[in-house]
Amino acid sequence: MRHDRRARKMIFGSKKKTLLLLGGSRQQTVAIEAAKRCGYATVLCDYLPDNPGRLHADAFHLTSTTDRDAVLEVARSERVDGVIAYSSDPASPTAAYVAEKLCLPTNPLRAVETMSTKNLFRDHMRATGLPCPKSASFDAGIGIDDLADLVEGVGYPVVMKPTDSSGSKGVSVALSADGIGMALDRARAASRNGVLIAEQHIEKAFPHVIGGDVFVLDGCIVFWGLMSCLRSSASSLIPIGKKTPSGLNRRQLQAVKAVLQRLVASLGIRFGELNVEVIVGRGDVPYVLELGSRAGGNMIPVQLSDVSGADLVEANVRCAMGEDPGPIECDCDSGGAFSTYVLHSLEDGVFERVLFSDEIGRHVYRSVLYARPGDRVKRFDDASKALGIVFLRFDSADQMDEMLLNVDTHIKVVLR
Repeated sequence: MRHDRRARKMIFGSKKKTLLLLGGSRQQTVAIEAAKRCGYATVLCDYLPDNPGRLHADAFHLTSTTDRDAVLEVARSERVDGVIAYSSDPASPTAAYVAEKLCLPTNPLRAVETMSTKNLFRDHMRATGLPCPKSASFDAGIGIDDLADLVEGVGYPVVMKPTDSSGSKGVSVALSADGIGMALDRARAASRNGVLIAEQHIEKAFPHVIGGDVFVLDGCIVFWGLMSCLRSSASSLIPIGKKTPSGLNRRQLQAVKAVLQRLVASLGIRFGELNVEVIVGRGDVPYVLELGSRAGGNMIPVQLSDVSGADLVEANVRCAMGEDPGPIECDCDSGGAFSTYVLHSLEDGVFERVLFSDEIGRHVYRSVLYARPGDRVKRFDDASKALGIVFLRFDSADQMDEMLLNVDTHIKVVLR
């Protein structure tokens, strides 16, 4: 474990409250910047020595964010007042573990572990009586014949996933027994804990998966950022953006909200931003596929802050420090027409530039590029391969829907 001693001395010499942040990726630097705006000293842990966040934080420790005891040692040595795993599924249980050990603000570790582990989450949904797809979890070392027997009980099409992944890593759909071998290999390669899950593929009554974030205060959802997910033409499992309003009718929206609030209450969640993924199935039954214990990726909190006028990133930081996040009550479905688009490539290559059509260009109000000209890029098969995020504002929902219908013709990633 390596750290920046000079920055550490500066923190100890000040009277600032100190926030420990787990993860310094490009999407996570906004949390470091928000913490500094709030007047907090910032300590960062990340396992990558060249992470972008180290340039923003007051102190940096080269420590894996999934190593609970190592992070606890950092927290004790830096005498932190709060811990946050902003927009990071793998680090969320670590943050809760450290906070519980040090009696700092946190949601229950057991709840965070349940939300971060898909088989535990499915078990909780069933035990609580909430709508839940059929599923079966199993060891990653399972033989193909045993897996075929197990999947027969779930039914085809079946979705195969690692139980501890996020960002669609290792997720694929098998339409029949012929496809389960490939699905198994993909899920196995992305699994850290060696436990996989096969889930019933829910038929959608509403055409889009509902994603986005909600914000909880005192056990109640007070901020509703439910949006429709845009999906890649190459894979229906990989989100390439979000749009609001969601397009849900009043009955569907009420049903989704009711299920999410029941789920939050059943888990004992006290505060903070949670990432959601919901399918509205037959009979308008909402199936919660994911309730992430952290803010969403692809800069969802920034997008929802634009829609609502509330600073969700700052609200997350303040809650982690046990402070009032300020007025954040909002239902974004009644806001303006906003969308994001995840820049990506459908093939490996060398990044050159991004081109916007004249029609869509006037609606772009912010672009965040992760890739630079000359960077090698990979085919987009999970969220970690994103090249950047484009933020768009439209005059109406109808205009937005029409333009996003063929968004690939309006926004192009050019490779050399």
